[in-house]
Amino acid sequence: MKTLLKSEEVIQFTGAIYLFTRLDFAWWWFPTLILLPDVSMIGYLINPTIGAVFYNIVHHKGLGIVLGLLGLMTGNQILMLTGIILFAHSSMDRMLGYGLKYSDSFKHTSIENL
Repeated sequence: MKTLLKSEEVIQFTGAIYLFTRLDFAWWWFPTLILLPDVSMIGYLINPTIGAVFYNIVHHKGLGIVLGLLGLMTGNQILMLTGIILFAHSSMDRMLGYGLKYSDSFKHTSIENL
């Protein structure tokens, strides 16, 4: 099951890369921005609960989808880029074994037992 779930994330990450290529941005924007969502870990400097909330909001794939679709509906390339990067980053994290966080510990994730 773990391999199947990770392969699903690889396909989603690849799809995000494809969507990025359809935007009018230079290729180097993707690798430059792909780790930016991890800035949300700054909440862990306060405590694990706040850290998990910040991290989970930014790493929720739904946020990336909503922002990307808003960008598509309004013709806003920046919003589309933001959505694609958030979605791609979350897929990349999950394919590497990092899931959404529980509030008790940074290492307690939604996919740690897969």
